[in-house]
Parts: sequence; structure tokens; C-alpha cells
Amino acid sequence: MSSGLLAAALSYALWGLFPLYFRQVAEVPALEIVLHRSVWSLAFVALILLAQRRWAWIGPVLRQPRTLAVGAACALLLTTNWLVYVWAVNHGRVLEASLGYFINPLVNVALGVIFLRERLRAAQQGALVFAAAGVAWLTWTAGVPPWIALALAFSFGIYGLLRKTAPIGALEGLALETALLAPLAIPALLWTSLHGGALQHASASTWAWLLFAGPLTAVPLLLFAVGARQVTLATMGLLQYLAPTIQFFLAVWLFGEPLQPARLAGFVLIWIGLAIYSAESLWRLRQGAAAAAAGR
Repeated sequence: MSSGLLAAALSYALWGLFPLYFRQVAEVPALEIVLHRSVWSLAFVALILLAQRRWAWIGPVLRQPRTLAVGAACALLLTTNWLVYVWAVNHGRVLEASLGYFINPLVNVALGVIFLRERLRAAQQGALVFAAAGVAWLTWTAGVPPWIALALAFSFGIYGLLRKTAPIGALEGLALETALLAPLAIPALLWTSLHGGALQHASASTWAWLLFAGPLTAVPLLLFAVGARQVTLATMGLLQYLAPTIQFFLAVWLFGEPLQPARLAGFVLIWIGLAIYSAESLWRLRQGAAAAAAGR
């Protein structure tokens, strides 16, 4: 497995485990959670840059309006995604939020084909047919226009496209995004903390969990940025099914949420698509390895 593929898979696996974290800070409002994620992510990334003495990129980036514009767009998309997701979870819209992360891979594939001229092999196309059918079924059974799902899917899909094409490294890109958010996030966090915010009555464990939001947010994003620069968007799109699948098992086996047969049918269609894609990828990997061995 390539380093880029491994990084991408780990990022999605960690995102799949995020519900375990949000259960620890359930008493904190969504906006405050997002502010903490932004501020402590910046602090965490700054410590890494300081330890590695990686500051030389700042000057050139500040003289590149296009890079700053891409960073600002990424920061806006990331904040939108965080806010919509946390709001949806806190308001009992987990089904629609989950649907968004099933739609997102299809958005990634579409963006890759449209903007990066990526081509899909026959097996990949077949896998996407099953995945698209599963998403369509989940959308239809939801019974309402999935505006939350679409907002999550497109905000993160476009974010991934911009991060793939941005002329800046993974760590530096995340530092730029969180730094551009800091002039808004830090004052807002201070104001909420002083005017009735959840932290005025928070326990020590809640404080610790909120501080942990820095590395918990930064590490998957760094892994995602590494993967996005080395792996095709089509592959990234299909890998992203890892996160909602993990969330699915957490909901059913750990949280005890009821599983409706209609929703299970949509998951099965998506898993069939993943099985086709995985089998085809494994076959090609073995064919490549055999050809390389024969050429020695």
C-alpha cells in the first residue's frame, strides 16, 4: 500500500470514530466546539512547525495572492463543514449528516472527472453505479430534500479538490487555513467564554476534551492532505466510505440506534460497490507486482 493511500485511509478511519469524541462534549454548543477546533488546531500545528523550524514558507506565501485566496477558500469550506456537521448532530439530524458523507465520494469522483480529467476504469464505473444506487436509495428513504447532506458533501468535496491542487504542503496548508481563521475564531472564543459560554461551568474533563480537539482535528486533516496530493480523487472518493461505515457500526453496536431494513438496503448496495472496487484494485496491484518481478 502506498504512503498516500495509507494516509487517506487513516484519515477517513479517524473521522469515522469522531462520534465517540462528540459524546464527550455533548453539553458544549456547536459553535463553541467549532471555535475550539479552530483555535487548538492552530496551536497544535504551530508547535509542530516550531519544533521542525519550518517557517521559511510563510514569506513566499504572503507574497502569493492566489495561494492566500485558496487558503481562505479552504478555511471557509472547512468551517462550513464543521458547523453544519456539529449542528446536524446536536439537532438530531444524524441521518442526513451521514447521508452527506455517502454523497461526498460521488462528488469527489465528479470533481476529479470534470476538473482533473481523471478517467475511470470499467470496474470503477461499475462500483460507482452500485454506490450511486445506494446513495439514491438512502436519499429517497429520508423523505425530505437532503440540504444538510448536500452542504456537507459539496463543502468537503470542493475542499479536497482545492487541497489537491494547492501549491503548498499538507502541514503548511493547514497552518495557513487555521491562521486565516484565527482573527475571527480567537476573539469569538474569548467572547463566548466570558459571556455565558459552556466553559464557565465546564468540568476539568470537558476542558481536557476541548483542548484535545486540536490534535484530533489536525491529524486527520494532515493525513487527508497528504493522501489528496498523492491519490486520485476517484480513489479518495471511494475511500471516504470508510468514515460513514465506521459510524454505521458505532451507531448500531455501541450506541444502540435502531436499524431500519430500508436503510440497511442502501448500505448493502454501497458495500457491494466497495467490494467490486477493492477486488479490482487488488487484482491490478498483483498484476503490477507480477509484471515488475518478470521484468527483473
